[in-house]
Amino acid sequence: MDVVSTDGVPAEERFAYWREVNAKLDLPYDLRCEPRAQSGFGASVGFSAFGPVQTALATMAPHSTHRTTRLIRQADPGMLEVGCTVRGRGTVTQDGRRAEVCSGDLVLLDTSRPYEVEHAPEAAVSRVLLLRFARSQLPLPPKELRHLTAVRIPGDRGLGTLPSLVLLQLARQLPELSPSDTSRLSTLVVDVLTTALGHALETRSAVPPHSRQRTLKTQVYAFIQHNLGDERLTPEAIAAAHHISLRYLHKLFQQEGHTVAGYIRGRRLEQCRHDIADPGLAASPIHELAARWGFPSSAHFSRVFRGAYGLSPAQFRRQSAP
Repeated sequence: MDVVSTDGVPAEERFAYWREVNAKLDLPYDLRCEPRAQSGFGASVGFSAFGPVQTALATMAPHSTHRTTRLIRQADPGMLEVGCTVRGRGTVTQDGRRAEVCSGDLVLLDTSRPYEVEHAPEAAVSRVLLLRFARSQLPLPPKELRHLTAVRIPGDRGLGTLPSLVLLQLARQLPELSPSDTSRLSTLVVDVLTTALGHALETRSAVPPHSRQRTLKTQVYAFIQHNLGDERLTPEAIAAAHHISLRYLHKLFQQEGHTVAGYIRGRRLEQCRHDIADPGLAASPIHELAARWGFPSSAHFSRVFRGAYGLSPAQFRRQSAP
């Protein structure tokens, strides 16, 4: 990931430097900042790419970003942008609409028309993950997408939850990802954005079936991981939470070579194995660690652990001790 930062620039020159950097981008912006806030200004942005999707993870002090008519005439690559607020709050304005966004929320912008983004001054530092891609990357009607610009897609409910979780996790791991990692993740990123925007437009029929299925799988896996320690995590509960039939859920896992129960058990065993080997948890009884990950019965846990790893949990802990 390539990083540009105000670090190393004299404090009194940082905003002017940052404004100049943004004015010279392939997609230029005009930045504005209250004079009294410029002395404490600081910002950094890391650039990466997920196949056809360009990403920028920006951390910055309060200011506003403007995509003006003049700048559009200067350079108009005809791109769409999806912003995910990682930290802080802000407002987004385009096409006569104004949206207030906070952590986890998504918003769509069209770079071919003027817009404004203002990062709330009450937050000392804001962080935003920005994804930019050609309109052709989304199999959704362009005329319909115009109705979605500057519309808040909440990250705490509905189908906005999945892309929000994916993008927030992506923001945390972006500095550590290798080129091969980003290549593998490119399809997933496009799919979750397609499904979220398609749902927001109420045009789910326009979303290709293979994209919906891949996104559903990702949503199911994220749900399992989030609820792994809950004893009530069953195939029936998973199917009900995602409004699909139990038969269809089993079909999704069969395509991956798993059973639902087998996948849950395997993920729980991996978490238990990790905790048992963790020196920081050496004082924690094994049965407590097992119960934390959905194995309330010590005898049952011991049996399935030995079956998976060839050692009892106690033997594995002794073998893993430094």
